Amino acid sequence: MTSFSKEFKTLSYVFDKSARILLVAHSNPDGDTAGSVLALREYAQNLGKQADVVCEDDFPAFLESLTQERFEKPEQIRIESYDAIIGCDSVERGFDKIIKGAPETVVTAVLDHHPDITIGADIRILDPQKSSVCEIIYDFFTATGVEITRKMATYLMLGILSDTGNFQHANTTTKVMEISSELMKKGASFSKIIESTFSNKKISTLKLWGIAFEKAKINEKSGMIATVLTKQDIEQCNASTEDIGQVASILNTVPGTRFSLILSEREGGQVKGSLRSEEYKGVDVSEIAHKFGGGGHKLASGFTVKGKIVETRDGWKIE
Repeated sequence: MTSFSKEFKTLSYVFDKSARILLVAHSNPDGDTAGSVLALREYAQNLGKQADVVCEDDFPAFLESLTQERFEKPEQIRIESYDAIIGCDSVERGFDKIIKGAPETVVTAVLDHHPDITIGADIRILDPQKSSVCEIIYDFFTATGVEITRKMATYLMLGILSDTGNFQHANTTTKVMEISSELMKKGASFSKIIESTFSNKKISTLKLWGIAFEKAKINEKSGMIATVLTKQDIEQCNASTEDIGQVASILNTVPGTRFSLILSEREGGQVKGSLRSEEYKGVDVSEIAHKFGGGGHKLASGFTVKGKIVETRDGWKIE
């Protein structure tokens, strides 16, 4: 197991010596990136620091019942005014663009649990063995003696639940369960997080899911279950791309399948592919994602390609 004791001490020193800290959430933010930056922001504020969170996209609507925190847009901040800039989770999705123009004196750090991260920074804490970046931050807090408050515990639990699929994915290790138990002892509201992220679904979300499930097809030869969502589908349901997230994970539970794929049309003439599998199924979906220029974990990966989804007699294709 990788030890980051040196990096954790350095990161702690950066928080201690910086007056203004910028935390970067990745584009199309999910529970892990949101939980990570919000937990670190709470930590920084408890140290008496000015801490802001920036993201290319809006704060996730599904988290609005959980917290009143919001994200800044890149155009709303002065990048040169910060002493440290820290990216959390999927840092290849926007971190480089946001830190453009930052003075060389600014300290940069990236925390990620995705493999194949090549983005450079003064501090790099990368561990693909972790369930989430929130698990890494929990280790950082405990290693440096940080008192985890109720808010911090809730944000960390949010990220862990998000990236373990509510403890259903294969990355739910015994350590994840031990950490979650400790976070609950510190006041993390398990039921409130579940209600916000998994149970409290809008009608638009359920309609979109219904379209995705109705279109789903199984390839008996490969064991793939796949579905598609066009821009028209999303607009017809008055939904957003946030509502797509869980479809691949739900499809992956269908008996007799080895992995799931959902293709969804996005802005700018792009199609996003999301792949999911489970350890016992013996499929490394990251190998599939790599073929299309994407990446990710063995059991959860994705890619983005140019084009649009076209239905054919045998299924769908991207052209």
